[in-house]
Amino acid sequence: MSVSFPALGTTATVAASYEPALEIARTAVAAELDDVDRSCSRFRPDSDLARIVSARGRAVHVSPLLLEAMHEAIRAARVTGGLVDPTVGRSLRLAGYDATFPIVTARDGTSFRARFVAAPGWQTIEIDEPAGTIRVPDGVELDLGATAKALAADRCARAAAAAARCGVLIALGGDVAVAGEPPGGGWPVGIADDHATAPGEVHETVAIASGGLATSSTSVRRWRSGTQVLHHVVEPRTGRPADSCWRTVSVAAASCLDANIASTASILLGEAALDWLDERRLPARLVALDGSVVRTGGWPAEAAVA
Repeated sequence: MSVSFPALGTTATVAASYEPALEIARTAVAAELDDVDRSCSRFRPDSDLARIVSARGRAVHVSPLLLEAMHEAIRAARVTGGLVDPTVGRSLRLAGYDATFPIVTARDGTSFRARFVAAPGWQTIEIDEPAGTIRVPDGVELDLGATAKALAADRCARAAAAAARCGVLIALGGDVAVAGEPPGGGWPVGIADDHATAPGEVHETVAIASGGLATSSTSVRRWRSGTQVLHHVVEPRTGRPADSCWRTVSVAAASCLDANIASTASILLGEAALDWLDERRLPARLVALDGSVVRTGGWPAEAAVA
């Protein structure tokens, strides 16, 4: 049994292994997502993240949640060699992703002209842990889209499992996390380019019993700049949408955050993603532009517990 509702610009789905506890789990998830939105949103002028950007180089006192989120975003940048970088905010804004996605897609893109600028780099972020502050140089804009939603899924799963005292699955768009005792055979998760795909139209189904699973895709969050079609997975060194051989990558890992870091990095790595994933022993399913599928790291050919 599950319940869904809009959150963080996508759809949040909560499932519980004990049906009478579903509402308790949903309440815990909704509270956690509200905290994440108030701390990490690029589109809320009152968020901690927005206040850092608008401080023009001054240190800003932020919530413990944003401190955690920023540490994880910096870790993502380090482990991917700078491919998953939280300083791509200006790159995304000038490319056209400057508002929540429904607003972006509702525009007439024929008259819009995107600009592409390189990200200044995660090394420009200064965290003062004892003071609880974060500072970036004036002009640096932050975006935690590659990590905060996945971190939110992990946090929601832990909070919901503790509140409901049963196994739970949390899905935030393509980011899935589980916690607590899973149902027999694990939690079934449908895999598709778009998280909104109807259950009967998913490409395949796998099952997870712990950790998380994330899917990154260049075929869903897209908009126009004149005759160009752009997407949200940005190459930090150029500010341009990634020109990848993969349109969709799904990865299973010990946490949804680690899975999302790997799926996003794989889009940016292109063909080199196969060796990168194998070295890290991460099960993954990669869909090429022509629709052909490559599985690596033990990703099951048929439904199985990952």
